[in-house]
Amino acid sequence: MTDISTSSLVRGAEPEFQDYVALLKPRVMSLVIFTAMAAMVAAPVSVHPVVALASLLCIAVGAGASGALNMWYDADIDAVMSRTRERPIPSGLIAPGEALGLGLGLSLISVLMLSVFANPMAAALLAFTIFFYAVIYTMWLKRSTPLNIVIGGAAGAFPPMIAWVAATGEIGSAAILMFLVIFIWTPPHFWSLALFRNDDYADVGVPMMPVVAGETSTRRQILAYAALLVPLSIAPAFTEAGGPVYLAVSLIANAAFLSGALRVAGRDAAMATADRYRAEKKLFGVSIVYLFALFSAFVVDAALKIAFGPSWPVWF
Repeated sequence: MTDISTSSLVRGAEPEFQDYVALLKPRVMSLVIFTAMAAMVAAPVSVHPVVALASLLCIAVGAGASGALNMWYDADIDAVMSRTRERPIPSGLIAPGEALGLGLGLSLISVLMLSVFANPMAAALLAFTIFFYAVIYTMWLKRSTPLNIVIGGAAGAFPPMIAWVAATGEIGSAAILMFLVIFIWTPPHFWSLALFRNDDYADVGVPMMPVVAGETSTRRQILAYAALLVPLSIAPAFTEAGGPVYLAVSLIANAAFLSGALRVAGRDAAMATADRYRAEKKLFGVSIVYLFALFSAFVVDAALKIAFGPSWPVWF
C-alpha cells in the first residue's frame, strides 16, 4: 500500500455527511442489509422487532466499517482507477486517518452492540467477517492472487449467516446454503465486471482473473461457477427457510443467469471493442437481480407460512 498522507491530499472542500456515508460503501451495505434481513425473516423462530432491527443495524454498521477500512487501505489504487478515483479519500474530501479511525470505531461498536442485542456467537461471526474483509481480502488476497474474489467472496456471504445466528443462536443448514449461494455467486458476478474494467486492474497491478488468466479463461470460469450455482441455489427450497415460491424463483433466476453466462462464455474475443463487453455488462446487471430475487423469495415464503400456517407446504 502506498502511503497517502493528509498533506498530499488536495482538499477542495470540507467533508460533508454524504462523504462519510460514501466511505461506508452504501451500495454494498444495501445488499448486506437485504440478505441479512431475508435470512432473519426466514429463520424458523419469532424474533422481537426491536432485537431484529437492532441486529440488522449492527450488521449494517459492521459492513460499513469494513468498507471504510477497505477504502483506507486501497486509497492508493483507488486514486488511479477510473471507477474509484472519485471516492472520498482519493478525491481529498476525507483524510486516510479519519477513514481508519471511523472504520475501527464502527467495527468495535457494531460487534459489542450485536453481542448485547443478539448473542456472542453472532457478534463473533461479525467480528470475523470484518477481519476477513479488511485484512484477509483487502490487505492480503486482493493484491497477491487471482483467487482474491474466489476466497474473499466469503466476506460478503457471511451476513445472512450472522442474521440467522442472531435469530436462532445456531448455524443451521439453511444458513450454510445461503452462505454458499453468495460465495459461489460472487466470482461470476465480479468477474463479469472485471472483464469490462480489465484495464483499470491491469494499470494498478491488481491480479484479477482477466488480467492474469486472460479473458477467454475467465469467461469459461464464469460459466463453470454459474453451472455450480444452479444446484446450490435450488437446494434452500428444501430447507426450513424455503418453500414453493423460492423453488419457482430459483428455477427462473438460474435459467436467466446461466443463459447470460453462456453468452459471455461464447463471446468472440476479436469483436470490436464497442460491442465486446455487452454480454458481460448484461450479466453483471442480471447477477444483481438474481441475488435480490432469491432472497426476496425467502421473505415471500416466510410471509405465506405465517398466513397459511401448516397448510403451506414446507419440504425439509
